[in-house]
Amino acid sequence: MAEAAEMSADSQRGLTNEAKESIAERLSSLENLYFPRALHSSAEDPSQRKFIFLDLLSRDVAVFLERYGSQLTAQELQEFDGLKDDYEINWHLDHLRSIKSPTSAELRSRSITVKNRRRAYLSKLVNDGQYFSEDAMREREPYLHHEYVGKFQDPGSRGMARPGERWSETLIRRCEEAFLVSEVRREQQRLGIAERDWVGNERQQQEHMEEEEEEEENEEDDDEEEEEDEHKDIGARKVEHGMKVNEASRSNSTSGMNESAASALSDVEMQDQMDQFVYIMQQKFLMGEDHQHLDYAKIDEDETLDDHWLQEASHDAEEKYFAED
Repeated sequence: MAEAAEMSADSQRGLTNEAKESIAERLSSLENLYFPRALHSSAEDPSQRKFIFLDLLSRDVAVFLERYGSQLTAQELQEFDGLKDDYEINWHLDHLRSIKSPTSAELRSRSITVKNRRRAYLSKLVNDGQYFSEDAMREREPYLHHEYVGKFQDPGSRGMARPGERWSETLIRRCEEAFLVSEVRREQQRLGIAERDWVGNERQQQEHMEEEEEEEENEEDDDEEEEEDEHKDIGARKVEHGMKVNEASRSNSTSGMNESAASALSDVEMQDQMDQFVYIMQQKFLMGEDHQHLDYAKIDEDETLDDHWLQEASHDAEEKYFAED
């Protein structure tokens, strides 16, 4: 009798025992669902998970929908329609359906909300100072950093020990630096860039140039010793000619070296390059291209980020009021 009365009450409220059994059975087979900490140990077993779902469906449907509504199918959501007189349950049902089958207006609203939340999160990342630091951005996009900033910097400075840094930390950083350089070279090779312009080749080119100069100087010294007495004038002309050859060789080598050696930027120009690089990296974040480093789903669903825009709107309203006054 009691069971029949319970089934009758459930039916009137629009949620039958069969529906609860079916929903609980299916959800119990899913992994990585949220459970309160007190239920973690019992939630390890599927049969226990089913019991937890049935219990919550009987006690508090609104909380069930809040926790597990996103896992329900459209047909399963229909089982709750008989409970729509409850404001909280109805709110959850409308919210879940707007996510699963949004209208065009809801899609536009959702897009605006996501953009605003990402901009709010961007502001937090900028204020934090870590995610958009030069080192962090270079680690995420080594080739892009090289094109905008790195090729105008002194490559040797990155391998030097920093104040207060342990030797082990310096070695680790040098290994990381070698990896980033290899990443840049790999991208340069993929893009078909001439080998003489690959990052890291400027040192080899410099050493090759110095070796050529040293060989030429040695040859000149030998010639001068052999013919010093008899051909002083000829020797002098050879030295002069050798200097011109060295100068021409240095010029040709420099033209093939990395742009960091070929052209130095002023502080203002360097800052402009850095600003462009930072802007591009921020736009990549806003467009969702940093998914390997950030959880966009968590950011896009974070309602607390909406407070940022409420504060901005309030601040703008205050400024407008005082300006008009």
